[in-house]
Amino acid sequence: MAIIVNLDVMMAKRKMSLNELSEKVGLTLSNLSILKTGKAKAIRFSTLEAICKTLDCQPADILEYKAD
Repeated sequence: MAIIVNLDVMMAKRKMSLNELSEKVGLTLSNLSILKTGKAKAIRFSTLEAICKTLDCQPADILEYKAD
């Protein structure tokens, strides 16, 4: 897939665990795990906004496009 999810990188930079992010964003661990591993087919803007607000970052810090 051409979209790379760098959620784990941002979480590491902020020293935040998946459990902590899950609690602060209000998503289940399984949904965050699916997103973190790049297996998600879509993400809601409201979810992306909550993640960016919690991690104090921009969407481009989490999502990256790489041409094939």
